[in-house]
Amino acid sequence: MTDTDLTVLIVDDERQHADVLAEALAKVCANTIAVYTGKDALEIIKNRNVEVIVTDLNLGGSINGIDILNRAKEYNPAIEVILITAYATIDNCKEALRCGAYDYLVKPVEIDQLREMVAQACGKAVKASKHGAKIRADEFRFDGVLGRSTAIASVFSILRRVAPTNITVLIEGDSGTGKELLARAIHNNSLRWNNAFRPINCAGLTETLLESELFGHTKGAFTGATEARKGLFEIADKGTLFLDEIGDMPLSMQAKLLRVLEDGMVVPVGSTKPIKVDVRIISATNHDLAKLVEEKKFRQDLYFRVKGVSVTVPLLRNRTEDISEFAEFFLAEANKEIGRAVSGFSDSVMEIFRNYDWPGNIRQLRNCIRTMVVMSEGGVLDVRDIPPEIHQVRQLTATAGQKGDVTLNGLEKRAISDTLTKVGNNREKAAKILGIGERTLYRKIKEYGL
Repeated sequence: MTDTDLTVLIVDDERQHADVLAEALAKVCANTIAVYTGKDALEIIKNRNVEVIVTDLNLGGSINGIDILNRAKEYNPAIEVILITAYATIDNCKEALRCGAYDYLVKPVEIDQLREMVAQACGKAVKASKHGAKIRADEFRFDGVLGRSTAIASVFSILRRVAPTNITVLIEGDSGTGKELLARAIHNNSLRWNNAFRPINCAGLTETLLESELFGHTKGAFTGATEARKGLFEIADKGTLFLDEIGDMPLSMQAKLLRVLEDGMVVPVGSTKPIKVDVRIISATNHDLAKLVEEKKFRQDLYFRVKGVSVTVPLLRNRTEDISEFAEFFLAEANKEIGRAVSGFSDSVMEIFRNYDWPGNIRQLRNCIRTMVVMSEGGVLDVRDIPPEIHQVRQLTATAGQKGDVTLNGLEKRAISDTLTKVGNNREKAAKILGIGERTLYRKIKEYGL
């Protein structure tokens, strides 16, 4: 199947506009059909094979573009739907992306932009046919992206719909919850999958270095710039750029990033020549960006730019039914890395895992299992192989049971307090023992008044 074998349906109650779009798209996909009512569109969808639908959101009748989207997905989840809307209804289109829309365009429609978007949607349909079937409604995969709990299923449901589009995505959640894995999953399930995915931690670099990393620099632009270097925006052209910990980006750098997102042009440090780039942005943060906006620590205009669609990744302690799946995956990973053949976990270990609070989330569980595999002398991981910081929390739990019930937060506070005491308030050592990041530890210390 090629692009010219596919059928594109145009739906618009303005007859002349529909015919113009059909004629323009004939150059992209030879089989174009124009209809002028929602009712006629549903008849076409029901009785003919349609791969891509371009529909106005407001069709002037009882059936609108959202109705067509929903009905099309019922008939065939692989149908791609592009919505056309006025500025006043952009929020409705963003909501439609959650329901499976491919993308949206704002009136007046630029024909070249529409052609490019339809061509990409057709390319996705061709890719699906080469894999032998329609794209399944639940297709969303990447190594390490695991879980069947209700908490993570809702996240997958949203990302499954937005992945094939070009909309920006904001992933919020605590450190260690797997935000970068989700970002990679979005990229690998997008039309940009065969182009570059480039991550960068915005919290780990100075403003000058961050600007150079993102935009590139010319030879001699600053001390140490002995040769010209491309920035990540240019390297990730036609691909995806993952901005991790975007909430820690300096305000002045936020202004420069916003300019690039608005006009799609980057200017390397030391240069005056702009470079056109086509990059999808996925951002992540362990902060509450909306609160940072209120505190004037994050630009509101940039916030709305990066928050096209947002999801919050649940804490591991809120998805305990996924722990056994993660444990088996990380055990296989550790066996391969370390050259061991540990076969599994005792029932007691899994019970402890399910009842532990996991302040460091998935990253802590992964490190815990790796340590257990290294230190284990048997073929099955048992209670004696569990790292001491988890034993410590178990002992606190037992003591609490004798003295009366306490909250999980209380146990966490005592575990952190005791660990800090043991290492003489060395926060770096305490974070390693607890299996959490230093930033998370600092936040917990402040939260608990330690």
